[in-house]
Amino acid sequence: MLPFTIEQFLGVFASYNRAIWPAQVLAYLMGGLAFSLVFRKGRWSNQIIAGILASMWAWTGVVYHLIFFTSINKLAYVFGALFVVQAAALIYFAVSQRHLDFRYMERPAGFIGVALVLYAAAIYPLFGLATGQPADQLPMFGVTPCPLTIFSLGMLLLTRQPVSRWLLVVPFLWSLVGGTAAIFLRVPQDWALLVAGVVSLALLIWRDRRMAPAG
Repeated sequence: MLPFTIEQFLGVFASYNRAIWPAQVLAYLMGGLAFSLVFRKGRWSNQIIAGILASMWAWTGVVYHLIFFTSINKLAYVFGALFVVQAAALIYFAVSQRHLDFRYMERPAGFIGVALVLYAAAIYPLFGLATGQPADQLPMFGVTPCPLTIFSLGMLLLTRQPVSRWLLVVPFLWSLVGGTAAIFLRVPQDWALLVAGVVSLALLIWRDRRMAPAG
């Protein structure tokens, strides 16, 4: 049983979207830059992409979860902390470990990665509008948990080196939490979140094992 009503849940989105405008536009610009850098590599591309993803996770953890979502669900304190941990992990592995190398590769992981990015940015909001969700109550790209998780999973699939399993823990957990809750909360576009989490995890594990040196 959820500790809040559907009306309260959607009301949080409405209040949040009004309060942070025009951050949604900036999130699209940042997401577009991150995606373009996968195809147009530069010296600092990996760090810029990781920095953009980290800023989105930190923002969503602090502003959405801790400031807004805690008003109807005290578990949001835990969710917010996990999102901030994910942001820190992205910075750590991109800067300290240099284990994130974003680049499009023509293989199943690359194809599905592009599909998830496009779903999170374009199909996700259109799906919501098509099913009757008011525009002001839409979970928006880059600043709310579910589209951010789908986008991040897509971006992690667009890498050419093994990805640390630690970077997959929070996105996979949220795919279970958010994907399951979508059934009860009238957010049908989040049904894809469950699939995205399971498929991305399986693909990355399979791909990274194939890339690991023999012996």
